[in-house]
Amino acid sequence: MKPKNNSNLLIKNTVVNDPLHQLFDAVDAISVQGYDEERRVIYWNIGSQLLYGYSKKEALGAKIEDLIIPKSLSDIVINAHRDWVQHDIEIPASEITLCNKNGDDVNVFSSHVMFTNQYNKKQMYCIDINLTDIRDAQAEADFKDHMLEAVLEATPDLFFLLAENGIIIDHHATNKTDLYISPKQFIGQSMVDVLPHDIGRKFQTHINKVLKKSGVSCFEYELTMPHGVFHFEARISHLPKYKQIVAIIRDITEQHKTAEVIRQHAYFDTLTLLPNRFLALDRLSQMIIEAERDTEKTAVLFLDLDDFKKVNDSLGHEIGDKLLIESANRLKQTIRKEDTVGRLGGDEFIILLRSLSDNGNALAVAENLLKVFRDPFQIDGRELILTLSIGIAVYPENGESASDLLRNADTAMYQAKALGRNSYSFFTKEMNTVMLRRFEIEEQMHGALERNEFEVYYQPQLNVKSGTIIGAEALLRWHNPALGNITPAEFIPIAEHTGLIVPIGQYVVKQALHFLSQWQDTDQQMYTMAVNLSPLQFRDKKLLSFIKSCIKNANVKAENFELEITEGVLMTGQSYIDRALTELHQLGIKLSMDDFGTGYSSLSYLRQYAFDVLKIDKTFIDGITQNKEDRDLVKATIAMAHNLNLMVVAEGVEINEQLTILKALQCDYVQGYYFSKPVPAQQLLALSAHYKLPT
Repeated sequence: MKPKNNSNLLIKNTVVNDPLHQLFDAVDAISVQGYDEERRVIYWNIGSQLLYGYSKKEALGAKIEDLIIPKSLSDIVINAHRDWVQHDIEIPASEITLCNKNGDDVNVFSSHVMFTNQYNKKQMYCIDINLTDIRDAQAEADFKDHMLEAVLEATPDLFFLLAENGIIIDHHATNKTDLYISPKQFIGQSMVDVLPHDIGRKFQTHINKVLKKSGVSCFEYELTMPHGVFHFEARISHLPKYKQIVAIIRDITEQHKTAEVIRQHAYFDTLTLLPNRFLALDRLSQMIIEAERDTEKTAVLFLDLDDFKKVNDSLGHEIGDKLLIESANRLKQTIRKEDTVGRLGGDEFIILLRSLSDNGNALAVAENLLKVFRDPFQIDGRELILTLSIGIAVYPENGESASDLLRNADTAMYQAKALGRNSYSFFTKEMNTVMLRRFEIEEQMHGALERNEFEVYYQPQLNVKSGTIIGAEALLRWHNPALGNITPAEFIPIAEHTGLIVPIGQYVVKQALHFLSQWQDTDQQMYTMAVNLSPLQFRDKKLLSFIKSCIKNANVKAENFELEITEGVLMTGQSYIDRALTELHQLGIKLSMDDFGTGYSSLSYLRQYAFDVLKIDKTFIDGITQNKEDRDLVKATIAMAHNLNLMVVAEGVEINEQLTILKALQCDYVQGYYFSKPVPAQQLLALSAHYKLPT
């Protein structure tokens, strides 16, 4: 209901306090109202209009209970006003909730004064301050306090409030076990004094830092607690306005452990726990810097375990891994503390020798390493002997960078292998030339098949009694436009090392069988074709099916196809080789033991596998005309082979005297330069039809 306006009546009965009203009119931030003894409005300033929504015109003459007093408070306000007017009982200042023109609550702090005018009439003035903004601000502050409290409780970090001199004023710790000591022991004490000396010094350093320069200073530290060793990160910041320091401490033990695991994997070999290639080369780079500064030498020893692959393949990877671990331990025990042993991968290790005065220091270490490895390894009840091949490169004469030294030490290691293994070799420029040639061959080998650079040559094999050609051995030749003719002795080991020997070997088998078919048709003779198989080819699971397919496609008989197997294939002792040889033999394919006499256990292999042919190595044939020992050895070999129902081929026959002796010793077949060098297919076709042994 709209309040009744009696302003004209009020003006007659009251005196307007103009100076006071002028003061109130100038203030719009607070509400000021004036009332007569009947609670009618006699004054209403702009602040009241803004706070309650009634204009001055609407308010003057209306009663207070009809304007801004809620109905629930109406009687209380009327009685309080009457008590003050009649009994001089003051209305105390207080917070009260009133209402505006729209009926909305208005929270105010209300205070009152009473005047008596010249007509002895009392006038009350109310001064109301809007508390809504204040209460909103308070509510927001309370919310922030509660939110901060909740955040602190949910945060595992430790919080410390310090004075600028480092004295601990307050703290918060959700997990009390994270505290180094109890609050009773550190509140009021210096952070520097309550922590171990080295950690306390760190805190003081970073406190000094933030006092001088704004921002946050961070650092990590390790602290031994009653329940273990922990890693923490501290963040220090300065509150200059309050002259205080805030320290936030976070437990990063798990992150530190994870980082340590990652670092271990990134920089250390997982099997031997030695530095890996990355870390070893980094240390070598640092050693080179030190050597240059101190005018000293640094040596790199590149180590390879001789015949480790054979042991690993024959005895299994578990034994191989134990052998690598034990080898790593021996290497570590042999060098000085300031030197480094690293594992490059596989059976390759590296030793870095720091601060050497001359090359003799590296030589002494190499000799000691060879000596240490002479003692047998005891692995799972087995006694294994493993030797080393060591290549040595010295800074600065053999290279000025880590990569150069490593490469040259690798080159020297291959030279040590060539010297017979179980030895060491220093790097020379001549070795580098050999290795560059090796790298060039490897580079050109990729794509050589597609470019048709390979060609199969054939060296005829002859029957000693009849003097006729009975077959040939397929031998691969390679002519590269960039490198020229490359010998098998050069490219076959590289092909085996890169794995390219498998597709290259397949190419040889296809070409050889295709030519065998053509050769037999042309001469109407059942010639035999012999092809060498590399150890790596036996790992190809498709080997047997591939050979079957090639024989079928070439339309030749399996018994006219001969596979030459070296002792190196048999020494691995792998079960898949046994199965492959058995299945090949069951197909009717002839098996020939190649290079007989050059290995260690050839006789046992003749008993173990179903060989058809035995080939005596050229090194024995070379000596039969000159010394009785070689002649007797060849004689015994032929006799033994015949007793085992094996045919014998002597390879490398180059002179008539050798042929005469082999005839007398009843050798079955011969091949060599005395009869023919390996020739292309068309030349062999022209040669074979009417060929007879020289007389």
